[in-house]
Amino acid sequence: MMTGTKPRSYLSVKDLSAAETLEVLRLAALLKREVQAGTPHPRLAGRTLAMIFQKPSLRTRVSFEAGMTQLGGHAIYLGPSDIKLGERETVEDIALTLSRMCDLIMARVFGHDIVAGLARHATVPVINALSDREHPCQCLADLQAIQERKGRFEGLKAVFVGDGNNVAQSLMYGGALLGMSVTVACPPG
Repeated sequence: MMTGTKPRSYLSVKDLSAAETLEVLRLAALLKREVQAGTPHPRLAGRTLAMIFQKPSLRTRVSFEAGMTQLGGHAIYLGPSDIKLGERETVEDIALTLSRMCDLIMARVFGHDIVAGLARHATVPVINALSDREHPCQCLADLQAIQERKGRFEGLKAVFVGDGNNVAQSLMYGGALLGMSVTVACPPG
């Protein structure tokens, strides 16, 4: 996604309009059908994704690596011991170095300031795969599941029960964006 000369990053559900979010979900549904049908779709052939994992995750790593492979691209895993954010290398240096060698940067980090810093300094798009503030990719997956089951968002009521965390925050933004009411219940403990 381009705006001017700098590619757009995806740090928050709020970074896309309702129309853009619906287009992402439409394309995701198409790609899902193609994968299930065994139809190759090398849309990212020759592209490389750098995956920064300050906070490791089985599901996030496998979904991003599998997605890049299914789209014809390649993903490079950079775990906590590979990149010591703020210790061995600065966020700015990491962003600039990876921008020279990769086409996309994905980061799963503790502080939102880290992913925002990567996006500020990178010359390639940065995707927030989780920060303490938001979990926009999880929200897209949840929205895709809702759309597959209900066929719409407008007028629906979703309830999130659990920690009032990054997932809840992103789901509230996603619901507001697409006309779906979201209630968050955070029981003690």
